Amino acid sequence: MSADFDLDAYLAHIAYEGPRAATLDVLKAVHYAQALRIPFENLTVLAGTAPRLDLESLQEKIISRGRGGYCFEVNALLAAALDALGFSVSRLMGRVRWKTPDGEPTGRTHMLLMVDLPEGPYIADAGFGGITLTGPIPFVMNEEAATPHELRRIVPMGGAVETFELQAKLGTAWVPVYQFSLERQSQADYELSNWFTATHPTSIFVTYLIAARPEADRRITLFNTELTIRGRDGKAQVRQLADVAEMAEVLDRHFGLRVPVDELSPLVTPHLDAWRALGAH
Repeated sequence: MSADFDLDAYLAHIAYEGPRAATLDVLKAVHYAQALRIPFENLTVLAGTAPRLDLESLQEKIISRGRGGYCFEVNALLAAALDALGFSVSRLMGRVRWKTPDGEPTGRTHMLLMVDLPEGPYIADAGFGGITLTGPIPFVMNEEAATPHELRRIVPMGGAVETFELQAKLGTAWVPVYQFSLERQSQADYELSNWFTATHPTSIFVTYLIAARPEADRRITLFNTELTIRGRDGKAQVRQLADVAEMAEVLDRHFGLRVPVDELSPLVTPHLDAWRALGAH
């Protein structure tokens, strides 16, 4: 636990007022509260800056300024909170498989957590965009695990370094989300992956606008100019946003991100034609 982490401010920010014991019920409640309160978003990266991952910067950005972040930010904040609550937390890394063709290699660019409890280890992850976990799941192989949203399961993949795949059940199909090993990661590992994810020209976070936040009965995602509100029944409402002013309004209303139009415009205007062409297809 870091003495510099303000647990009171964090819990107030996610509107959690429950017990502060290192129990499974508390883990579930804190994980759910953060997932619903702190949005996934990449505005810092779209502005051409690699996010700072030190704890002071994360608290200033997310808690003081009411912003969100991507996995290296929001899961680092969750890990610090769990540390402060007395949980035993391991920081891990995964390879994204979501919407990735079979056989196409991916780097280790996703941060996730393992939390050791008397009931056994659990995977916690509040930072995977539009399909992020809204509750921790037990680290048990090939068993359906309920979350406040979709069912999940973990499947062993083998390999020289034992690897596991997190999957989500969408409709009747099990869909891969990411693969991971149990190798503990250091801050330096995350700094390297964060730099790649925030600066490499092939990274989706460099050229696309992404924001996502679950609510109790739905998931809300903004991808470039396309707003999708998907209910728990899988039915989706999709709307194309007309201009920067509408994008700013949607970021505020659905994601709690108050970005003035004059600040948002230089981030998104250079990409609008390409985004609209992409949406048309």
